[in-house]
Amino acid sequence: MKRPLHRRLRRLLIGGVAVVTILAVAPAIRALGAGSLTASFTASSDWGSGHEGKVTVTNGTDASVASWSIDFTLPSGTSISSSWDADVTSLGGNSYRATKKSWAGALGAGQSVVWGYIGSGAYRAPTACTINGGACTGGPTQPPSSPSGSSSSPGNPSPSQSTSQPPPDPSGKKVVGYFVEWGVYQRGYHVKNIHTSGSAAKMTHILYAFGTPANGRCGVYDSFADYEKAYTAAESVDGVADTWDQPLRGSFNQLRKLKKMYPHLKILWSFGGWTLSRGFTQAAQNPQAFADSCYNLVEDPRWADVFDGIDIDWEYPNACGDACDASGPNAFKNVISALRARFGQNNLVTAAITADGTAGGKIDATDYAGAIGNLNWIMPMTYDYFGAFNPQGPTAPHSPLTNYAGIPTQNFNSDAAIQKLKSKGIPANKILLGVGFYGRGWNGVTQTAPGGTATGPATGTFEPGIEDYKVLKNRCPVTGTIGGTAYAKCGNEWWGYDTPSTIGGKMSYANQQGLGGAFFWELSGDTTNGELIGAVRGGIGN
Repeated sequence: MKRPLHRRLRRLLIGGVAVVTILAVAPAIRALGAGSLTASFTASSDWGSGHEGKVTVTNGTDASVASWSIDFTLPSGTSISSSWDADVTSLGGNSYRATKKSWAGALGAGQSVVWGYIGSGAYRAPTACTINGGACTGGPTQPPSSPSGSSSSPGNPSPSQSTSQPPPDPSGKKVVGYFVEWGVYQRGYHVKNIHTSGSAAKMTHILYAFGTPANGRCGVYDSFADYEKAYTAAESVDGVADTWDQPLRGSFNQLRKLKKMYPHLKILWSFGGWTLSRGFTQAAQNPQAFADSCYNLVEDPRWADVFDGIDIDWEYPNACGDACDASGPNAFKNVISALRARFGQNNLVTAAITADGTAGGKIDATDYAGAIGNLNWIMPMTYDYFGAFNPQGPTAPHSPLTNYAGIPTQNFNSDAAIQKLKSKGIPANKILLGVGFYGRGWNGVTQTAPGGTATGPATGTFEPGIEDYKVLKNRCPVTGTIGGTAYAKCGNEWWGYDTPSTIGGKMSYANQQGLGGAFFWELSGDTTNGELIGAVRGGIGN
């Protein structure tokens, strides 16, 4: 989507059906008895095909509890796919055991700790539940003897904290999200938010956006945000403040701390984007020199342990984006080949690409199929198809999953892009479906249904015509769905955006198509409790 110094056009959402209930569900199992150790289950969100559960463990006794263990059984048809801030193991069937994390200290008298999970199907309360041998609703417990020397607390995890979600199988489904370097300024979104929102536990990979491909080389775009900004204890992932003399600060150091907490996470440095892609034209003139410079930057000793590879976001090779490129149909393939040769087989090399599924469109302009053998996966940016960059409309959701009657441009949709890529021989399991965590909208609209006229872009917090999902869900609630995504009419404004429900439908599509997973643009657009990423993770499976 176009962003001032930032970027990005062509980032889509993944769609399905009606509006979501982001619920404050009443506790299914309520902590009742004073003087007892209790566990209460609620749903943080529920999108029909899946839900995010929240479990609060409360020590109502007058003494600290060294450890706790919850045995619970979910209703038939409900299962847990991932969890965080507790170690959850299957006991067979729909029964599970959740135990305190090793890094967490004793639970003091009157204190509570919260852990969560992603479950299949709509939320339903456990049918049976005990904690330390007593009823979860309160009753006699048999707490184990207290170990000595524990100094961490549930609210202040140690730097070595890890998620209970197991390291993803390399052949498993991927959940990939962009973290934007400029988010640390006006947006106030920092690496710590990836942890506190619960998003880190649900992701497999983070793309750090963006480095710049300028003058035929990979370069740093914002050194202050990347590795100079000093973080206070309150802002820091692990609660430890930066010092003036430490060798690495900024988001890079915060990402290092996040990886210590969540060892399954992989991080790639992404280069390019909408406004920076013009630099790839010169890079394509000497792919080997470009690849050497990228490797030297990504593997700089100051932050080599932070990154697990490189992502190329060229918008668009041998076609036009913010600028036009005429490097020829082999340029992209040649650049990717050079990058793979330099980075080797143990690093990730990925690419965000066009999602133009029209005949003779941008997908046809470049030999993406010739590059796929050197890529771990590709990410067609299945969003930003329509928007107030056409200020008079017609109104249309920016991320349709499929064609629909009256769509402004046939095959400007996710399915058309996916089918075209597959028809060129690109394996489905190397394609990720794109989701946008934002909406695009118009002002001066009188027609509720898509296809109406407008007078210009709707007001956005940071940019006209664009707004985060976390704002739109309350400011302009969904009116209807079309083409597998949602739209909303409020006053004289009209918006298209995805919800947990429509994302659930898009994830079902991705599974049916055998895709390798999903990716999204970008983390700061989600709610503080990660409603959208919960829908992505819950819908895409393992």
